[in-house]
Amino acid sequence: MVVVDTSRAAKAAAALRYAALILAAILFLVPFFLLVRNALMTEDALSSPTWSWLPPTWEWGNFSAIFNDPALPLARSLLNSIAIAVVQTLGVLAISGLAGYGLARIPFRWSNLVFYLITATLLIPAAVTFVPSFVLVSTLGWISTLRGLIIPGLFQALATFLFRQFFLSFPKEIEEAAFLDGLGYWGTFWRVVVPNSMGFAAAIGTITFIGSWNAFLWPLVIGRDQTTWTVQIALSTFLTAQSVDLAHLFAAALVAIAPLLLMFLFLQRWIVEGVERTGMGGD
Repeated sequence: MVVVDTSRAAKAAAALRYAALILAAILFLVPFFLLVRNALMTEDALSSPTWSWLPPTWEWGNFSAIFNDPALPLARSLLNSIAIAVVQTLGVLAISGLAGYGLARIPFRWSNLVFYLITATLLIPAAVTFVPSFVLVSTLGWISTLRGLIIPGLFQALATFLFRQFFLSFPKEIEEAAFLDGLGYWGTFWRVVVPNSMGFAAAIGTITFIGSWNAFLWPLVIGRDQTTWTVQIALSTFLTAQSVDLAHLFAAALVAIAPLLLMFLFLQRWIVEGVERTGMGGD
C-alpha cells in the first residue's frame, strides 16, 4: 500500500503556483521597467550599442522638455484625453446601464427585438461604420471639437449587452421590496440597483475608460486642430518620417499611462469584484 504525503504534495503545488505567479509578474513588469528606464535616458544612451540596466545619467529634464515644447501642447492633450475618457465613461455607464436595465426588467412588446438589433451591431466591423460616422459628424460641424470626439462614443452595444445579462441575474427580491416602498423603475434603478452594482459598473467603466484613452484613429481624423488633440495624437508627433525622438517619446508615454495606473490603484477592489461578477449569466 502506497502512502501519499498530502501535506508535501500540497506544499509543492503551492510552491509551483507562487513560482508561476512570480514569473508572470516579472513578465508583466519588464515592459514597465523598460519604459521608466528609457524615459530617464538621453537620446545618445538610447541609441548606444552598449546595454545598461539603469540609465548612465538620470535625465529628469526629459519631462520638463516635453511640457515646455511650444510645438507640442502635451498638457492640453492630457486634459483633453481626461475630459473625453471621463465623459464617455460616465455616459456609457448611464446610457448603457439604463438600456440594459430596461431590457432586463421593464416588460414591453419589442424588448427582445431591440436587444437582438443591439447585439447584431456587434457583428458589424468598425471600419464599415467609420466613414458614415465621419460624414455625420462633419455635417453637424463637429470637426475639431470635443463634441465630435465624445458624443459618438456615448453608447456602446457591448456594455448594454453586459449590463442586461448582469441585471437578469440581479436579485428580484431587492427590487420587489423597493416597489413595495413606492419606488418605480426609475427610483429603484438609481436608489437600489446602482448602489448594489458598483463592482460590475467599475469593471465596465474601466474597460470603457481604457478604450477611450487609447483611441487613436477617430481622434486623429476628428481632432485636426491642436486644441483638440488627445494624448495619443501628441505621442505620435515624436515619431515621424523625418525624425525619431525616442527619449521624449518614452517620457511622454510614461506620463500618458499615469492616469491609468492611478485608476487601477484606486479602483482595483471594485474592478476585481466586477470582473468576477461578469461571469454570472442571466436566464
